[in-house]
Amino acid sequence: MTTEIKVPKLPESVADATVVKWHKNVGDAVARDENLADLETDKVVLEVPAPVAGVLKEIKVQAGTTVTSDQLLAIVEAGPAVAAAAPKAAAKEAAAPVVTRAATPAAAPAGVPAAAGKSAPAARRVAAETGVDVAAVAGSGLGGAVTKADVLAHASGSVGRVERRVPMTRLRARVAERLVTAQATAALLTTFNEVDLSAVQALRTRYKDKFEKNNGVKLGFSSFFVKAAIEALKRYPIVNAAVDGSDIVYREFYDIGMAVSTDRGLVVPVLRDADALSFAQVEKGVGDFAARARNGSLTMEDLTGGTFSITNGGVFGSLLSTPIVNAPQSAILGMHKIQDRPVVVEGQIVIRPMMYLALTYDHRIIDGKEAVQFLVTIKDCLEDPGRLLIGV
Repeated sequence: MTTEIKVPKLPESVADATVVKWHKNVGDAVARDENLADLETDKVVLEVPAPVAGVLKEIKVQAGTTVTSDQLLAIVEAGPAVAAAAPKAAAKEAAAPVVTRAATPAAAPAGVPAAAGKSAPAARRVAAETGVDVAAVAGSGLGGAVTKADVLAHASGSVGRVERRVPMTRLRARVAERLVTAQATAALLTTFNEVDLSAVQALRTRYKDKFEKNNGVKLGFSSFFVKAAIEALKRYPIVNAAVDGSDIVYREFYDIGMAVSTDRGLVVPVLRDADALSFAQVEKGVGDFAARARNGSLTMEDLTGGTFSITNGGVFGSLLSTPIVNAPQSAILGMHKIQDRPVVVEGQIVIRPMMYLALTYDHRIIDGKEAVQFLVTIKDCLEDPGRLLIGV
């Protein structure tokens, strides 16, 4: 009996997806619930599990193809054929290497000649005209194919000046679109301040062992910044608001987006009702988001919504930056590298762990005064963390 494998139901906000990679080849044994393929949407990578055990009989859609909900992807022959197919697949694998098509095939390493026949017609024509042996040319095209530019470069002696063209991933394209939209539709302005993190570091040093023992997670900086941001949002609700046409929508809840960098691009999973979370719950939530973002298991729900975002360029060494608002939100807080710097405290020059803070905001609804006061509130809460406990 055959079973059709179809594209899972995509969320309403997602029109289509791209087949990034097949994890099985035709003739391979398949276990029930085993992931057959990865589908990339604008925000997340979806897995396509096998509903039955059997053998992958036919692949209908190759990697790199755009698909829609319920579109036929493959056919699995269900039943006891699995036992027979397993040794067959193993023998096939031993006989020849399995080539998996990726959405963005990598070019052949520089200096490695392309395999025979891997050249574009234009490349072969130019090679004939210039007397170049195509087999001796390193290909920079898809799959290591020799292009016309490769032949011309080889003929002119400028080998090594290679450029490679690859399509953007769907996530990168979506990020680019949203950032350009934010720049074009909002009046973005950034204000800066700096914070002395001596008190936060002292508190972490004092309680980190007991905190980790009691909660099973390390006490990091994320929870302090999330809590400080929420306190500031409560005092200045306009920063938590959004523009909708000619209206201002005030949100009386605090869903905090935490930007996470992955190999595929930047994603911003959301901590729901962060004001109701403890320090330990915030740390666990942020850690879980980071792990799932990097292994591609975030869901659309994880990435939807958010009233305010926090991004930390400091983990990569950034000293100062101007983050871009994650529309339709109205503001984003940028954290940066903690750096020991000389500062004046009570007339004395001392060395303190300092961090620059940046708040980018939509000047259409947030005035400079409110933005500065918002950032000062965060500074005050971090320089005296006791404020977070007693609400002053």
